Amino acid sequence: MIESGSTCALLAEELAFNRKNVTIITNSVFIANYIRKSDSVKVILLGGEYQNNSQVNVGPLIKKVVDEFYVDKLFIGIDGFDPIRGFRSNDLARSEAIHVMAAAAKEVIILTDASKFKQNGTVTCFSFPEISQVFTDKAISKETEAILENQNIKVTTIQ
Repeated sequence: MIESGSTCALLAEELAFNRKNVTIITNSVFIANYIRKSDSVKVILLGGEYQNNSQVNVGPLIKKVVDEFYVDKLFIGIDGFDPIRGFRSNDLARSEAIHVMAAAAKEVIILTDASKFKQNGTVTCFSFPEISQVFTDKAISKETEAILENQNIKVTTIQ
């Protein structure tokens, strides 16, 4: 399952064009459109109230649809980070939709560029214990990396 965001779209693209027989479940109309030309991927677009600015579906209908699924991994992006509160979002409705999606996943993995660790965000999306891994770029500060690792979150840096 993949939530919205530019880094998540790149993961969806990698799966759609370099793997066979992949099913991607997403609430992101942007991602569904982004990978639409792939013949090797099946896309399940979660329904809900459409947010034009972020091109995602949110709201109570998401829960009704997500309840039909269980996945090993949910990949999400973040808008910010707080070293005490955890991972942040700028949109309450999206944050709620992500929580619904997380309830249907064995683990939640964050995909984000390191710049997001220098921003905050208006709402807490996930606390540290809810996240198993973070994939980010090498610009992540040693301090932030240590905070995450001290919370038992595996950090993988990519060029």
